Amino acid sequence: MTQHYYSRKPEVGSDEQTWTYELRGHALSFTSDRGVFSKKEVDFGSRLLIEHFQLPAEDGPILDVGCGYGPIGIALAKEFQLRNIFMVDINERAIELAKKNAENNKVNNVAIEQSDLFTNVKQRDFASILTNPPIRAGKKVVHQLFEDAYHYMLDGGELWVVIQKKQGAPSAIEKLESMFTIVEVVTKKKGYYIVKAIK
Repeated sequence: MTQHYYSRKPEVGSDEQTWTYELRGHALSFTSDRGVFSKKEVDFGSRLLIEHFQLPAEDGPILDVGCGYGPIGIALAKEFQLRNIFMVDINERAIELAKKNAENNKVNNVAIEQSDLFTNVKQRDFASILTNPPIRAGKKVVHQLFEDAYHYMLDGGELWVVIQKKQGAPSAIEKLESMFTIVEVVTKKKGYYIVKAIK
């Protein structure tokens, strides 16, 4: 049975749950479900990433890779209404939830599409790419995400990543340092690292 949140079509039965969470000063309503990452609340790593993200100096759209039911992309779309936010995930159930959540939270500056990492991403001019990467999909997938992100962003663009120390933060940072001009740890909290890599 395919039940991983990084599967295209989760087969586990649906059991939707809805809750409200305050992110960047906005009370946002989210519906999540079984077969989707973080079913019952906005997970700590995503919250940390949302709280610490800052707009880059570069003007351009923002991409949320592995958006799940949409907390990162939707929170940023609500805050930065003059930026176009693109959101992608391999999980079709997650994508349907993200679309519903965007509509329920009245954010109009988002485009949400099913995509295995960057497969269906057409633009290559992102000012920022954010990801709470699918750690359980394995190191190879996560590092591929980093490599692809580099080629989909503007010079001066920024990749923002949340990753736990115990789930490979040191090797992720090492990988990013081999590719990006500047890599910095923005904050560490409860074993989670927020890392910013600038092209």
